[in-house]
Amino acid sequence: MGIFLIVLIALAVLLVAANIKIVPQAKAYVIERLGAYSATWGTGLHIKIPLIERIANRVTLKEQVVDFPPQPVITKDNVTMQIDTVVYYQITDPKLYTYGVELPMAAIENLTATTLRNIIGDMELDESLTSRDIINTKMRSILDEATDPWGIKVNRVELKNIIPPAGIREAMEKQMKAERERREAILRAEGEKKSAILVAEGEKESRILEAEAEKASQILRAEADKEAAIRIAEGEAEAIRNVQQATADGIRMLNESDPSKQVLTIKSLEAFAKAADGRATKIILPSEIQGIAGLAVSLKELLTDSEADKTKKN
Repeated sequence: MGIFLIVLIALAVLLVAANIKIVPQAKAYVIERLGAYSATWGTGLHIKIPLIERIANRVTLKEQVVDFPPQPVITKDNVTMQIDTVVYYQITDPKLYTYGVELPMAAIENLTATTLRNIIGDMELDESLTSRDIINTKMRSILDEATDPWGIKVNRVELKNIIPPAGIREAMEKQMKAERERREAILRAEGEKKSAILVAEGEKESRILEAEAEKASQILRAEADKEAAIRIAEGEAEAIRNVQQATADGIRMLNESDPSKQVLTIKSLEAFAKAADGRATKIILPSEIQGIAGLAVSLKELLTDSEADKTKKN
């Protein structure tokens, strides 16, 4: 009897220990009691009633990422493309996630494919290639609303790859090449234009500088000629002043020396001799000095005869 009791106690302890559950962080357990939903366990220690309660689903509450394979879609202008999407979602209600839909990921995948086809079907090829943000926003809004009854929140939807047909890709590559060549030609033409403008401006500046230099040179030469003329005029004026000063000094000295009548007579004769040395054929003498002039001629003749006699004697 004692052994049987010990065995029962051991089985009870093992049964209780087996039904003690610890829910980790960012996890939630959905509990059913006798086949019906009973509770949702959050993080912490919980004890499950043996044989009555069971864990129906273990749900992670962290944000999850699912990458769906490429889906064929047709644009408004009848171009078939392959587009694969990436969906970021998070479980907000473990009960709805468990009981809301069968195979939630398959449901989200199919919903994503149909939503993508509807959105791309209203766009042309070029618009669909350049409107990723618009497509992502529309898909996130539609998927979030559709998955709300399933306890799932769609945080973000991204178009991972958009793959047009091979012919379209070749045409796009040729178009891109032509566009790059056009831009290159435009840039080259703009560069040549700017270069020509800079060269013309440089020549203009050079000519302006040459003209300004020539103007400055002419001004300097004119100032030099003016300065030289002023110096020459000053020199001539100084010479005239010196001559006048010398004449004035000579007259002053004659006046101061009180010359005799004979000295004045001789000076007068020297002056008449200089006057007669010119080209004039007639000289009119004042009556006052005619007698003096005759006396001077007589003296000259006497001196000439005396010198002739001396020459004969010798």
